[in-house]
Amino acid sequence: MNLANKNVLVIGAARSGLAAARIAKNLGASVILSDAKQEKDFDFDFNELRSLGIDLRFGKQKEELLLGVDLIIVSPAVPLAVPLLKAAAAKNIPIISEVELAYDLAKSPICAVTGTNGKTTTVTLLGLLLETAFDKVGVGGNIGVPLSEVALEVGEGGCIAAEISSYQMEATNNFRPHVSAILNVTPDHLKRHGSMDVYQAMKEKIFAQESADDFLVLNYDDERTRDMVSRANCRVLFFSRQHTLNEGAYLQDNMLTVTFDGKTYNLCTVDELGIKGGHNVENALAAALTAFLAGALPDKISAVLKSFQGVEHRIEYVREINGVKYYNDSKATNTDSAIKALETFDGHIILIAGGDDKLTDLTDFLNLVNQRVDKLILVGAAADRFKSCALKNNFPSENILEAGYSMERAIEIAKQIAEPPQVVLLSPACASFDMYTDFEARGRDFKRIVNNL
Repeated sequence: MNLANKNVLVIGAARSGLAAARIAKNLGASVILSDAKQEKDFDFDFNELRSLGIDLRFGKQKEELLLGVDLIIVSPAVPLAVPLLKAAAAKNIPIISEVELAYDLAKSPICAVTGTNGKTTTVTLLGLLLETAFDKVGVGGNIGVPLSEVALEVGEGGCIAAEISSYQMEATNNFRPHVSAILNVTPDHLKRHGSMDVYQAMKEKIFAQESADDFLVLNYDDERTRDMVSRANCRVLFFSRQHTLNEGAYLQDNMLTVTFDGKTYNLCTVDELGIKGGHNVENALAAALTAFLAGALPDKISAVLKSFQGVEHRIEYVREINGVKYYNDSKATNTDSAIKALETFDGHIILIAGGDDKLTDLTDFLNLVNQRVDKLILVGAAADRFKSCALKNNFPSENILEAGYSMERAIEIAKQIAEPPQVVLLSPACASFDMYTDFEARGRDFKRIVNNL
């Protein structure tokens, strides 16, 4: 990408926006970084960016920002529907995401994973699998490190594992991974996208530019993802936990198996797999197949599947107190993810749930709560709706406890009532923004409090 002497406007001063601004400046562009928030609202020192010659603009974003702009790079948190970007589109100013910038900069193939749930576990595992086949591997995107930085760091001769969100795909046009994977599509981010159809369309953009030389990995057990094969122009392979496939990754007699071009490879049994739970079998199948298509060898894949123990904030064991185990599942920011956590345990769960309400339907979640949860401790802005829906779903009122906006109080209540063989599980089924900056901060706070008990 040639940005020399171009006027670049970066919208959004979060991690990906900061990375895009630095990179554009280093590539010779004149850069303005704008955010609708005031500088004092950030826990970040912007003086380093000023020293690079980046023009920082905070507060109300007026249309004058667009004067002379050749290119806009937008952070994923900023919707294309904001007035400034609508005005830019009307003026035919090109708008790209930081992920698109990363693709333009990348000199190594990208393996990109999206889906409603399971992305972080799958991409973390995928990065380890790719390390068995490539000397240089980068992991980034929605997983924390801006993908553009990863692309530059890896350079040539390596491979990139990318976690991609629907937000990141909104402003992409040319993004083309060599291998893409879509794990599942269930209701999420409907406030942003407006409907399930639009949300799914954002997910499908991940393979829209792929051709016959590329691969798409899809979940055969998910009706929405299975149907995507009809819209793909690349080679499609499925993974399945429930069906034996002629080709792809699947379970056969409890063995994680890959079949490709007429050859079958046994990887490991479910019992040998380092990450537990049915959802993690799916994640492992997806990661293994993606890595295999990228060039990883089956015996190397097998060893990593057995040793990988999972990621922080996803059904993460914290400690045991008086015979009761505490688990941090702060990454469960929607009901489908929380359901997978509840399914991991046989029952006797003290569940801490609630937070920034996404207003998704709670029926399936609460049906499982009725079966497996002994006590429901509610926190945050969603508490009232969760309580009302739980009562309508016949969950006993005496088993619902409220902790307001205090994680300390929620854990204090849990410790007072929990007895073996019960477990205490933080699996909020909500975003975190009513109490924390992100789900990571929520999970760290949970662990801090539990470890201080």
